[in-house]
Amino acid sequence: MYSQIDSNKRKTAFLIGAFIALIILLGWAVGLYLGMGYEGMAWAAIIAAGLSLFSFFSGDTVALVTAGAKPITKEQNPYVYRLVENLCIAGGLPVPKVHVIDDPAPNAFATGRDPKHASIALTSGLIEQLENEELEGVIAHELSHIKNFDIRLMTVVIICVGAITLLADLFFRGAIFGGRKRDQGAGGILALIGLVFIILSPLFARLIQFAVSRKREFLADASGALLTRYPDGLASALGKIANYPTPVKRAKTSTAHLYISSPFGTKKRGLSNLFSTHPPVAERMAALRGMTSLDTPTS
Repeated sequence: MYSQIDSNKRKTAFLIGAFIALIILLGWAVGLYLGMGYEGMAWAAIIAAGLSLFSFFSGDTVALVTAGAKPITKEQNPYVYRLVENLCIAGGLPVPKVHVIDDPAPNAFATGRDPKHASIALTSGLIEQLENEELEGVIAHELSHIKNFDIRLMTVVIICVGAITLLADLFFRGAIFGGRKRDQGAGGILALIGLVFIILSPLFARLIQFAVSRKREFLADASGALLTRYPDGLASALGKIANYPTPVKRAKTSTAHLYISSPFGTKKRGLSNLFSTHPPVAERMAALRGMTSLDTPTS
C-alpha cells in the first residue's frame, strides 16, 4: 500500500508535467498556425503554470460546487458522519469533510489534494437506498481513494481536460475571427501540422483522464474491502448504483471519473462503455466476490 501511495505521488508530478507540456505544445501549434512565432508558446506556458497551481489547490472546490454538494455536520446527519468517523479510525485517516448532494440517484465521490485536505460527497439517494453494510463499503472505497492519494491525481485531471479543451476552442475562435496572416510554403506545412495538433489535443487530454481513472477504481475497491473486511457489501452497492436508471442531475463529463460508478445512469451505455472512465461494474463485482470466496472456510 505504501508503494502504491508513493507511485501515485510520482504519477501526480508526471501528470502535471505532461499537462504543462501539452499546453506548451498547444501554444506552439497555435503560434505556427496564426503566425505568432514563439509568443503563443510563452503565453501557453504561463497559462499552464497558473492552471496547474489552481487545479492542485482549488480543484476539489470546483468538483464540489459543480456537483452541488453541501457540507454537513455530525449533528445534521449523525448516522453518515459516524460511519465515516469509524472507518477513518480503522484506516488511520483524518476525518474528511462530509458533503451530501441532493439527488435521488445513488453515487459518491472523494476529492482533495491529500488526506488532510479531503472531502467526500454522497448523494441523498445513496444514503436512503443502501443498507448499512453497503453504504459502509462505498464510504470505505472513497476513503481508500484518499489514503492512496488517488484524489490528488483525479482532482488535477478535472482541470487538465477542461483547460485543454477550452484553450483549443479559444484558439479556434481566434483563428476564425482575428488570426494573423500565415506564412506560405514550408511555414504553411508546419501550420497545418499545428492545426492537426490543436484538433487532437482535447483527445490527448481525454486519454490522460482514462489512463488515470480505471486502475484506480480496482485499487480502491480492494483497499475498501480490506478496510471493512466485507467485500460483498461494496459489491452489492455497486450493483444498485450501476442499475439505477437515471443519471446524477448535475453530473458532468469532466468530473465523471471522480464518482464511484458512472453517474450517467443505465441510459448512457452501449458504445459509450468503450470510452468510459470506469471499469465494467460486472468485473469489479466479480473481483470483490472473489475476495469473499477466499475468506470462506473450506470443509
